[in-house]
Amino acid sequence: MSHEAIAVTPQPEATEAAVDVLRAGGNAVDAAIATAFVQGVVDPLMCGIGGFGSMAVMMPETGEHEYIDFHAPAPIGAQPDMWADLIESETRDGFGFVLQGRVNDIGHQSVCTPAALRAYELAHRRHGRMPWTELLGSAIAWARDGWMVRPHVANWWSDPGQMGRVANHERLSHTKGTRELYCREDGTPKRPGDHVINSDLSDLLSAVAKDGADAFYRGDIAKIIEEDMIANGGLLRRTDLEAIEPKVLPPLRGRYRGLDVTTNNPPGGGIMLLEMLGILERFDLAELGHNSPDYIRTVAEAMKRATADKDAHVGDPAFVEVDVDRLLSAKHLDTAAAAIRADNRVSVARFSAGLPSRDTTQISIVDAQGGCVSMTHSLGMPSGVVPPGLGFMFNGCMGVFDPRPGRAGSIAPGKARFSSICPSILLRDGAPVMVIGAPGATQIAMGVLQAVLNTVDFGMDIAAAVAAPRFSATSDVIDVTNRIPHGVTRELETEGYDVMRSPASFDFGWVHGITIDGGRTSGGADPATDGMAMHA
Repeated sequence: MSHEAIAVTPQPEATEAAVDVLRAGGNAVDAAIATAFVQGVVDPLMCGIGGFGSMAVMMPETGEHEYIDFHAPAPIGAQPDMWADLIESETRDGFGFVLQGRVNDIGHQSVCTPAALRAYELAHRRHGRMPWTELLGSAIAWARDGWMVRPHVANWWSDPGQMGRVANHERLSHTKGTRELYCREDGTPKRPGDHVINSDLSDLLSAVAKDGADAFYRGDIAKIIEEDMIANGGLLRRTDLEAIEPKVLPPLRGRYRGLDVTTNNPPGGGIMLLEMLGILERFDLAELGHNSPDYIRTVAEAMKRATADKDAHVGDPAFVEVDVDRLLSAKHLDTAAAAIRADNRVSVARFSAGLPSRDTTQISIVDAQGGCVSMTHSLGMPSGVVPPGLGFMFNGCMGVFDPRPGRAGSIAPGKARFSSICPSILLRDGAPVMVIGAPGATQIAMGVLQAVLNTVDFGMDIAAAVAAPRFSATSDVIDVTNRIPHGVTRELETEGYDVMRSPASFDFGWVHGITIDGGRTSGGADPATDGMAMHA
């Protein structure tokens, strides 16, 4: 069956790059790779070759359905107790810790081993159709010729930071490379309409186009990275770069109202999505009414229970025994649903308060043959580190590890930390009907969950589903966007809930998705971003 090819991303330049590849005869994987490279240029605090992620691939022509997971492990030089005496607080939503000196949040010590570029190459080798060199052409041109700062980018760059977190304008000025690229002459971040030219990144990507990922992980670039890390007290070494290897895994599978839900494995957030869906399938959500007090209470309690299970039990399976079968078992889900009906509220206590970080981006693509890709990739939190002469920013993934030894999320050499990223594909009778994912740190699974519920339980089209007002509960607080009516939140407060209202109309994950009905496709880009959906 032929399909209407479509791409949805948070950046117009990235969506256009995907469509160009699809029109040139590339498949969904080709388009996703080209898109990812462009995103690393035009949204440099969100993602890039210094980051990590997870890619869902479904190719009906070959029957292949797999996840390429490329989480960023801690460098071999990291130690479980290295920051145990520096803890000041934990963020309210559970997205990391605030340490003295902010060493985990900004600078060279915050960097984990980047896996993104190796994963792009692996995906192309397994599934790509177009020549590798052609997939980097758009990104090289945007870096060489310059791109215009968009409102969403500018707003994010000027974010003041929350609860002791480093403000993004500090990340932009942390190194000489970042200041020269992203700041005005007065040291403030560039604003909408300003241009960014990154010739260093253009040169680096040209080398990658010619010589593949080895140009980054094993050549002179790796030498420059190591020298910069040693000079600035960083943990990352060339041996870490040489050892990185993405994983190809079968999907983690669940069911929701007759649909098969496929998503990524731990340490990704797919297990949280499936647990929440499994709990909520035991309720008639449509009867409760969309975003009614009863609906928000029910869904929020499911969110809290999945969050508590994640905090206690989910981590890198190479280091932590994650009992997936138990967490997704009918018994566990029945028990959770019964507790919610009885108003037995689970506590997800934090020892600080704060708002989520969102340094992540999303790609959703369907090609003309029905091939599907959902990829969420990220810097975790941008480290502020741009190595001299290379033009890309490193991730700051060390910031989300638990600095307390002996826990599921504790630091260990070579260990990847939990990430809420959950690119997912939903199927009916074996055929894909939804391709979805989101950036949004701890709120990713919560945003994807609500978009799925909006579509499946409330019959919304995908554009309406990703635009509907959202809420989240990853602590003992229910966070709501400013479009949730005050009358609803007053009733929740009367029931004893602590409710925190965001000033934003769109928040808690930036969801981008595609629905498929036969060969017809529809796309929805979260209105909180500058993104768009575009047919090829």
